[in-house]
Amino acid sequence: MSFKLSNHARQELARRDVALAEVEAVLAAPGQIVPEHGGIVCYQSQTTCDRKPCLLRVMVNEAGESKVVVTIYRTSKISKYWQI
Repeated sequence: MSFKLSNHARQELARRDVALAEVEAVLAAPGQIVPEHGGIVCYQSQTTCDRKPCLLRVMVNEAGESKVVVTIYRTSKISKYWQI
């Protein structure tokens, strides 16, 4: 599956210190794919941040011809976002 990174997503990779390999791993084998608003879909997987559990959430715009990663972030609020 092919994804493009928006300029904002590239900036967030650097600002939030997320490795591109981590994002590619989530996109290749997400723990979950959760619909968000509009044409945005969240690819997310549980991981660790500073030896604590967290989610890596990758927001993808699937509305156009190509899938575009619009933003990336980690969160410790697993129960808020993880679908059971």
